[in-house]
Amino acid sequence: MLLDVLKDTLTDTLKLIPFLYITYLLMEWLEERAQEKTISMLQRARRLGPIVGAATGVIPQCGFSAAAASMYSGGVITVGTLLAVFLSTSDEMLPIFISEQVNIKTIVSVIGTKIILGAISGLIVDAFLRVYRRKHPRTDRHIHDLCEQDNCHCEEGNIFLSAFLHTIEITIFILIITFLAGFAIEGIGEERVGAFLSGEPLLGVALSGLIGLIPNCGASVTITELYLKGILTSGQMMTGLLIGAGVGLLILFRSDRRHMKDNIKITIALYLIGVFWGLVIDRLGIVF
Repeated sequence: MLLDVLKDTLTDTLKLIPFLYITYLLMEWLEERAQEKTISMLQRARRLGPIVGAATGVIPQCGFSAAAASMYSGGVITVGTLLAVFLSTSDEMLPIFISEQVNIKTIVSVIGTKIILGAISGLIVDAFLRVYRRKHPRTDRHIHDLCEQDNCHCEEGNIFLSAFLHTIEITIFILIITFLAGFAIEGIGEERVGAFLSGEPLLGVALSGLIGLIPNCGASVTITELYLKGILTSGQMMTGLLIGAGVGLLILFRSDRRHMKDNIKITIALYLIGVFWGLVIDRLGIVF
């Protein structure tokens, strides 16, 4: 089992490296080259960020959730956009659906629902925060804060080296946590998890959300497989998949250490939003 978990951990982590490097390279370039007008333009366009984020996050694998977490830490995207990406992130769901030859209508319905719910939730969060921060202003994040925190010597001009150092540090962190999370899932077993979730429908939604919080692509695999086996309801499945942001939360807590309280609030919001939509889906009797 240890060898299997280690193999899966290495595979999942290696897939993330290109996303991480490109993201950090882009952020380094923005820090060094972008003029004030460019930053101003990004800020003005950020109100539509949740819609773009939801559409982008649905692409399989959790690389985009990791990229979004880094960009949020650097002040490039809003909280709503970050949550939209997290909520729509599909991880391994789509590959499993395809490999199991799930009906195309079901696949489109699930993906479309994740995009819509992610965009709506992100827009609502951003609208709320705009009103709230008029009375409680705070200092915004900036890209250079991320560099100062990690002591990566970004100011020296070699953006390729700085992006590489960021990527290596985050990759090592992901490797360790992913291995521990994967080992826990394998140790408990999917069947036991499924039996636990199916015992109480309402409790099952809440518990499925807790599984989604596991910072590992294996969480989406477990939830998708349990749904296809008929163990989870549509609401329970959707809750777990909405909350499951892959390693996105890991990147958020690692790259934005200066704002731990905000990170915790984002995690709680992600969980509550996912549980809310899951309960609504089950209440309405929606079946994908």
